[in-house]
Amino acid sequence: MNQINTQRLLLYICIPATVLSLSYLILGHFCPIPHLLMFCILGTITLVPIELGIIFSASKKEHGSFSLNSALVDQAKIPVWQIVLIAFLFFSLAGILSITVAPLENYLLSPVRQALLNKLPVGFDWQNTEYVKTFSKPVLTVTCIYYGLFNVIIGPVTEELFFRGYLTSHYYKQNKFTPILIAIMFSLYHFWLPFANVFRMLVFAPVAYVAYKKKNIFISMCFHCMCNLFSVVGFIIEIMK
Repeated sequence: MNQINTQRLLLYICIPATVLSLSYLILGHFCPIPHLLMFCILGTITLVPIELGIIFSASKKEHGSFSLNSALVDQAKIPVWQIVLIAFLFFSLAGILSITVAPLENYLLSPVRQALLNKLPVGFDWQNTEYVKTFSKPVLTVTCIYYGLFNVIIGPVTEELFFRGYLTSHYYKQNKFTPILIAIMFSLYHFWLPFANVFRMLVFAPVAYVAYKKKNIFISMCFHCMCNLFSVVGFIIEIMK
């Protein structure tokens, strides 16, 4: 196994996040469609290929073929019902944090967030649903469908394979703090959503630790998909009402 030192870890994390964030920031000034839709498209053609490409490249070196094997090192089999149950328990914890920690963090960072958004086109504010509603019904339908596909399946599955699978298993320091470190780095790598880092850390660190101890990334993957599904459903309800 080719181990990853801290310098390479930071490089692997920052490259896809930077490419996505910069392309979104630049193209967002000329965006004729909802910014959320454009972001999902950019994520599909930048973030996903880069992260999967790193995994495929590592698998080629370690296993002799392009595959996901390097992200699925020493994985233990767990019954599906148990995976779903554990994921749901952490999803419930995330729900509690979303009504306690998240509002407080949003309140404290609101002035900074608003000052930044005031310098950008209105579409960069994903919470401004009234602006999103100004687009035609077909555009909104496409936005909801693609947002659902990217945010519930494509994005979280790729990120879990990359962070909880490849990076966690290949980091050269393997101890009980490894999954916590990777979870913190995962939270911070969301350059495009920089105002919920504390909430993300508290939400993802525990499930990342359990997935690491049980040697099954499908626990965190299922949890990640659940969380994103909740946000997508909330968005669709708000847009379509």
